[in-house]
Amino acid sequence: MTIYDVARLAGVAPSTVSRAFARPGRVSADTAARIRSAAAELGYRVNPLARALSTSRTHMIAIMISDITNPFYAELVRGAQIAASEADYTVVLADARESGVLEREALERVLPMVDGIVVGSSRMADSTLQMIAKQKPLMMLNRHLVGIPSVVTDNARGTRRAVEHLGELGHEAVTYVAGPEASWADGMRWRALREAGLELHLHTRRAGPVAPTVEGGRLAALSMVDDPPTAILAYNDLVAIGMIGAFVSTGFRVPQDVSVIGYDNILAAELISPGLTTVASPGRTMGAAAVKNVLALLGGALPRSDQAFVMPTRLVVRHSTGRPRR
Repeated sequence: MTIYDVARLAGVAPSTVSRAFARPGRVSADTAARIRSAAAELGYRVNPLARALSTSRTHMIAIMISDITNPFYAELVRGAQIAASEADYTVVLADARESGVLEREALERVLPMVDGIVVGSSRMADSTLQMIAKQKPLMMLNRHLVGIPSVVTDNARGTRRAVEHLGELGHEAVTYVAGPEASWADGMRWRALREAGLELHLHTRRAGPVAPTVEGGRLAALSMVDDPPTAILAYNDLVAIGMIGAFVSTGFRVPQDVSVIGYDNILAAELISPGLTTVASPGRTMGAAAVKNVLALLGGALPRSDQAFVMPTRLVVRHSTGRPRR
Protein backbone atom coordinates (compact mmCIF):
# COMPACT_ATOMS: atom_id res chain seq x y z
CA MET A 1 0.00 0.00 0.00
CA THR A 2 1.45 3.40 -1.02
CA ILE A 3 0.55 7.08 -0.77
CA TYR A 4 -0.70 6.84 -4.36
CA ASP A 5 -3.43 4.43 -3.25
CA VAL A 6 -4.35 6.75 -0.36
CA ALA A 7 -4.36 9.76 -2.72
CA ARG A 8 -6.64 7.95 -5.19
CA LEU A 9 -9.16 7.03 -2.48
CA ALA A 10 -9.08 10.46 -0.85
CA GLY A 11 -9.33 12.29 -4.18
CA VAL A 12 -6.18 14.36 -3.69
CA ALA A 13 -2.68 14.54 -5.17
CA PRO A 14 0.04 12.23 -3.80
CA SER A 15 2.01 15.33 -2.77
CA THR A 16 -0.93 16.40 -0.57
CA VAL A 17 -0.91 13.03 1.16
CA SER A 18 2.82 13.40 1.76
CA ARG A 19 2.34 16.86 3.28
CA ALA A 20 -0.55 15.64 5.44
CA PHE A 21 1.71 13.11 7.14
CA ALA A 22 4.97 15.08 7.14
CA ARG A 23 3.71 18.65 7.72
CA PRO A 24 0.09 18.53 8.93
CA GLY A 25 -0.09 22.27 9.40
CA ARG A 26 0.17 22.83 5.65
CA VAL A 27 -3.01 20.87 4.86
CA SER A 28 -6.56 21.99 5.67
CA ALA A 29 -8.31 20.17 8.52
CA ASP A 30 -10.98 18.72 6.18
CA THR A 31 -8.41 17.41 3.71
CA ALA A 32 -6.24 15.96 6.47
CA ALA A 33 -9.26 14.17 7.95
CA ARG A 34 -10.17 12.75 4.53
CA ILE A 35 -6.63 11.50 4.03
CA ARG A 36 -6.47 9.90 7.49
CA SER A 37 -9.79 8.20 6.86
CA ALA A 38 -8.57 6.82 3.53
CA ALA A 39 -5.30 5.65 5.09
CA ALA A 40 -7.17 3.88 7.88
CA GLU A 41 -9.53 2.19 5.42
CA LEU A 42 -6.61 0.92 3.33
CA GLY A 43 -4.47 -0.01 6.33
CA TYR A 44 -1.71 2.40 5.26
CA ARG A 45 1.03 3.22 7.79
CA VAL A 46 3.65 5.93 7.47
CA ASN A 47 7.22 4.62 7.19
CA PRO A 48 9.08 6.57 9.91
CA LEU A 49 12.44 6.27 8.16
CA ALA A 50 11.02 7.60 4.94
CA ARG A 51 9.38 10.46 6.82
CA ALA A 52 12.69 11.23 8.50
CA LEU A 53 14.41 11.57 5.12
CA SER A 54 11.85 14.14 3.94
CA THR A 55 11.43 16.09 7.18
CA SER A 56 14.74 15.59 9.05
CA ARG A 57 12.62 14.34 11.94
CA THR A 58 12.41 10.75 13.16
CA HIS A 59 9.67 11.50 15.72
CA MET A 60 11.67 9.57 18.30
CA ILE A 61 12.97 10.78 21.67
CA ALA A 62 15.66 8.95 23.63
CA ILE A 63 15.13 8.40 27.36
CA MET A 64 18.34 7.52 29.19
CA ILE A 65 17.93 6.17 32.73
CA SER A 66 20.54 5.13 35.26
CA ASP A 67 19.13 1.74 36.24
CA ILE A 68 16.21 -0.02 34.58
CA THR A 69 15.80 -2.31 37.63
CA ASN A 70 14.94 0.66 39.89
CA PRO A 71 11.12 0.93 40.02
CA PHE A 72 11.32 4.71 40.37
CA TYR A 73 12.19 4.94 36.68
CA ALA A 74 9.11 2.96 35.66
CA GLU A 75 6.85 5.90 36.59
CA LEU A 76 9.23 8.38 35.02
CA VAL A 77 9.31 6.46 31.73
CA ARG A 78 5.55 5.97 31.75
CA GLY A 79 5.01 9.73 32.04
CA ALA A 80 7.48 10.32 29.23
CA GLN A 81 5.78 7.73 27.01
CA ILE A 82 2.34 9.22 27.49
CA ALA A 83 3.54 12.74 26.69
CA ALA A 84 5.46 11.52 23.64
CA SER A 85 2.55 9.46 22.33
CA GLU A 86 0.19 12.43 22.56
CA ALA A 87 2.56 14.31 20.24
CA ASP A 88 2.94 11.36 17.84
CA TYR A 89 6.45 10.60 19.10
CA THR A 90 8.00 7.28 20.12
CA VAL A 91 10.30 6.80 23.10
CA VAL A 92 13.60 4.92 22.72
CA LEU A 93 14.73 3.64 26.14
CA ALA A 94 18.39 3.17 27.11
CA ASP A 95 19.79 1.85 30.40
CA ALA A 96 23.15 3.10 31.73
CA ARG A 97 23.44 0.50 34.53
CA GLU A 98 24.80 3.23 36.84
CA SER A 99 27.81 3.69 34.54
CA GLY A 100 28.81 7.02 33.06
CA VAL A 101 30.85 5.18 30.41
CA LEU A 102 27.94 2.99 29.28
CA GLU A 103 25.65 6.01 29.36
CA ARG A 104 27.87 7.98 27.01
CA GLU A 105 28.34 5.03 24.63
CA ALA A 106 24.59 4.45 24.41
CA LEU A 107 23.83 8.12 23.77
CA GLU A 108 26.48 8.36 21.06
CA ARG A 109 24.87 5.40 19.26
CA VAL A 110 21.31 6.68 19.52
CA LEU A 111 22.04 10.37 18.91
CA PRO A 112 21.74 10.26 15.09
CA MET A 113 18.39 8.45 15.27
CA VAL A 114 16.40 10.71 17.61
CA ASP A 115 15.09 14.27 17.57
CA GLY A 116 15.72 14.95 21.25
CA ILE A 117 16.99 13.41 24.47
CA VAL A 118 15.87 13.13 28.10
CA VAL A 119 18.64 12.09 30.46
CA GLY A 120 17.55 10.83 33.88
CA SER A 121 19.95 10.99 36.87
CA SER A 122 23.00 11.18 34.64
CA ARG A 123 26.38 9.89 35.85
CA MET A 124 28.29 11.55 33.00
CA ALA A 125 30.71 14.46 33.33
CA ASP A 126 29.38 18.00 32.93
CA SER A 127 31.48 18.56 29.80
CA THR A 128 30.03 15.45 28.12
CA LEU A 129 26.46 16.55 28.77
CA GLN A 130 27.20 20.05 27.49
CA MET A 131 28.66 18.59 24.29
CA ILE A 132 25.56 16.44 23.69
CA ALA A 133 23.26 19.40 24.38
CA LYS A 134 24.90 21.28 21.51
CA GLN A 135 23.88 18.51 19.09
CA LYS A 136 20.25 17.77 20.01
CA PRO A 137 17.59 19.30 22.29
CA LEU A 138 18.33 17.86 25.74
CA MET A 139 16.43 17.86 29.04
CA MET A 140 17.96 16.57 32.25
CA LEU A 141 16.09 14.89 35.09
CA ASN A 142 17.28 14.80 38.71
CA ARG A 143 20.34 16.88 37.94
CA HIS A 144 20.84 20.59 37.37
CA LEU A 145 23.66 21.87 35.20
CA VAL A 146 23.92 25.50 34.17
CA GLY A 147 23.41 25.81 30.43
CA ILE A 148 21.12 22.79 30.10
CA PRO A 149 17.38 22.85 30.93
CA SER A 150 16.41 20.42 33.67
CA VAL A 151 13.59 19.07 35.83
CA VAL A 152 14.45 18.18 39.43
CA THR A 153 12.61 17.27 42.61
CA ASP A 154 12.59 19.62 45.59
CA ASN A 155 15.35 17.73 47.40
CA ALA A 156 15.79 20.47 49.98
CA ARG A 157 12.14 20.55 51.05
CA GLY A 158 11.71 16.78 50.96
CA THR A 159 14.82 16.16 53.02
CA ARG A 160 13.95 18.87 55.53
CA ARG A 161 10.48 17.42 55.99
CA ALA A 162 12.02 13.99 56.69
CA VAL A 163 14.38 15.49 59.27
CA GLU A 164 11.54 17.47 60.87
CA HIS A 165 9.53 14.26 61.16
CA LEU A 166 12.39 12.47 62.94
CA GLY A 167 12.92 15.46 65.24
CA GLU A 168 9.22 15.53 66.14
CA LEU A 169 9.48 11.87 67.12
CA GLY A 170 12.30 12.68 69.52
CA HIS A 171 15.39 11.62 67.58
CA GLU A 172 18.54 13.60 68.30
CA ALA A 173 20.68 12.32 65.43
CA VAL A 174 20.18 11.21 61.81
CA THR A 175 22.47 9.07 59.67
CA TYR A 176 22.35 9.56 55.92
CA VAL A 177 23.17 6.45 53.89
CA ALA A 178 24.58 7.88 50.67
CA GLY A 179 24.11 6.66 47.12
CA PRO A 180 26.46 6.86 44.11
CA GLU A 181 29.18 9.49 44.36
CA ALA A 182 28.35 10.66 40.82
CA SER A 183 24.71 11.32 41.76
CA TRP A 184 23.76 15.01 41.79
CA ALA A 185 20.66 14.23 43.88
CA ASP A 186 22.81 12.48 46.48
CA GLY A 187 24.87 15.63 47.01
CA MET A 188 21.74 17.79 47.25
CA ARG A 189 20.13 15.49 49.84
CA TRP A 190 23.23 15.34 52.01
CA ARG A 191 23.63 19.13 51.92
CA ALA A 192 19.95 19.62 52.77
CA LEU A 193 20.25 17.12 55.63
CA ARG A 194 23.20 18.94 57.15
CA GLU A 195 21.46 22.31 56.87
CA ALA A 196 18.25 20.96 58.41
CA GLY A 197 20.24 19.29 61.17
CA LEU A 198 21.93 22.57 62.08
CA GLU A 199 18.64 24.47 62.14
CA LEU A 200 16.78 21.79 64.12
CA HIS A 201 19.71 20.94 66.43
CA LEU A 202 20.03 17.33 65.29
CA HIS A 203 23.40 15.62 64.85
CA THR A 204 24.03 14.38 61.30
CA ARG A 205 26.33 11.66 60.02
CA ARG A 206 27.05 10.29 56.57
CA ALA A 207 27.60 6.60 55.77
CA GLY A 208 28.52 5.10 52.43
CA PRO A 209 28.45 5.51 49.50
CA VAL A 210 26.52 2.32 48.79
CA ALA A 211 25.05 0.82 45.65
CA PRO A 212 21.52 2.27 45.15
CA THR A 213 19.99 -1.21 45.40
CA VAL A 214 18.38 -3.53 47.95
CA GLU A 215 21.70 -5.37 48.24
CA GLY A 216 23.51 -2.08 48.81
CA GLY A 217 21.11 -1.31 51.67
CA ARG A 218 21.51 -4.79 53.14
CA LEU A 219 25.30 -4.47 53.25
CA ALA A 220 25.03 -0.98 54.76
CA ALA A 221 22.80 -2.25 57.56
CA LEU A 222 25.06 -5.21 58.31
CA SER A 223 27.98 -2.81 58.73
CA MET A 224 26.00 -0.99 61.44
CA VAL A 225 24.70 -3.86 63.56
CA ASP A 226 27.33 -3.39 66.27
CA ASP A 227 26.15 0.17 66.92
CA PRO A 228 23.09 1.05 64.83
CA PRO A 229 21.85 4.65 64.71
CA THR A 230 18.34 5.38 65.95
CA ALA A 231 17.33 7.11 62.70
CA ILE A 232 18.37 6.64 59.07
CA LEU A 233 17.57 8.56 55.90
CA ALA A 234 18.47 6.36 52.92
CA TYR A 235 19.44 7.57 49.45
CA ASN A 236 16.41 5.84 47.94
CA ASP A 237 13.67 3.34 48.76
CA LEU A 238 15.64 0.33 47.50
CA VAL A 239 18.46 1.06 49.93
CA ALA A 240 15.94 1.63 52.74
CA ILE A 241 14.13 -1.66 52.00
CA GLY A 242 17.42 -3.55 51.99
CA MET A 243 18.35 -2.02 55.34
CA ILE A 244 15.02 -2.89 56.94
CA GLY A 245 15.35 -6.51 55.81
CA ALA A 246 18.88 -6.80 57.15
CA PHE A 247 18.06 -5.17 60.50
CA VAL A 248 15.04 -7.41 61.05
CA SER A 249 17.00 -10.55 60.10
CA THR A 250 19.68 -9.73 62.69
CA GLY A 251 17.20 -9.22 65.53
CA PHE A 252 16.57 -5.49 65.45
CA ARG A 253 13.06 -4.06 65.43
CA VAL A 254 11.93 -1.38 62.99
CA PRO A 255 11.01 1.24 64.14
CA GLN A 256 11.43 0.40 67.86
CA ASP A 257 15.23 0.06 67.60
CA VAL A 258 15.90 1.99 64.38
CA SER A 259 13.73 4.26 62.24
CA VAL A 260 14.25 4.22 58.48
CA ILE A 261 13.14 6.72 55.82
CA GLY A 262 13.54 6.20 52.06
CA TYR A 263 13.25 8.41 49.02
CA ASP A 264 11.00 8.08 45.90
CA ASN A 265 7.87 6.28 47.21
CA ILE A 266 8.07 3.30 44.86
CA LEU A 267 5.24 0.74 44.96
CA ALA A 268 7.23 -1.64 47.16
CA ALA A 269 7.39 1.02 49.89
CA GLU A 270 3.81 0.24 50.93
CA LEU A 271 4.08 -3.50 50.37
CA ILE A 272 6.93 -4.30 52.77
CA SER A 273 6.46 -4.75 56.51
CA PRO A 274 6.70 -2.37 58.20
CA GLY A 275 5.50 0.04 55.50
CA LEU A 276 8.27 2.44 54.54
CA THR A 277 8.11 6.11 55.44
CA THR A 278 9.49 7.91 52.40
CA VAL A 279 9.83 11.18 50.52
CA ALA A 280 7.58 10.89 47.46
CA SER A 281 8.84 12.17 44.12
CA PRO A 282 6.42 12.80 41.21
CA GLY A 283 8.19 10.52 38.73
CA ARG A 284 5.40 10.36 36.14
CA THR A 285 4.94 14.14 36.15
CA MET A 286 8.68 14.66 35.80
CA GLY A 287 8.94 12.33 32.80
CA ALA A 288 6.02 14.04 31.07
CA ALA A 289 7.40 17.50 31.78
CA ALA A 290 10.80 16.59 30.36
CA VAL A 291 9.35 15.28 27.10
CA LYS A 292 7.03 18.27 26.70
CA ASN A 293 9.98 20.60 27.13
CA VAL A 294 12.02 18.69 24.54
CA LEU A 295 9.10 19.04 22.14
CA ALA A 296 8.92 22.74 22.89
CA LEU A 297 12.63 23.09 22.11
CA LEU A 298 12.09 21.24 18.84
CA GLY A 299 9.32 23.73 18.09
CA GLY A 300 11.69 26.66 18.48
CA ALA A 301 11.24 27.58 22.15
CA LEU A 302 14.26 29.10 23.87
CA PRO A 303 15.77 26.82 26.54
CA ARG A 304 15.26 27.80 30.15
CA SER A 305 18.70 26.76 31.31
CA ASP A 306 19.50 29.25 34.06
CA GLN A 307 17.35 27.46 36.64
CA ALA A 308 15.70 24.08 36.95
CA PHE A 309 11.99 23.27 36.90
CA VAL A 310 11.48 22.16 40.52
CA MET A 311 8.83 19.51 41.22
CA PRO A 312 7.29 19.30 44.71
CA THR A 313 7.94 16.43 47.09
CA ARG A 314 5.92 15.21 50.07
CA LEU A 315 6.62 13.02 53.06
CA VAL A 316 4.55 9.82 53.19
CA VAL A 317 4.51 8.57 56.77
CA ARG A 318 4.05 4.83 57.27
CA HIS A 319 5.32 2.49 59.98
CA SER A 320 9.10 2.38 59.57
CA THR A 321 9.56 5.47 61.76
CA GLY A 322 8.80 5.84 65.46
CA ARG A 323 10.10 7.22 68.73
CA PRO A 324 13.74 6.39 69.50
CA ARG A 325 14.79 3.68 71.95
CA ARG A 326 15.75 4.89 75.39
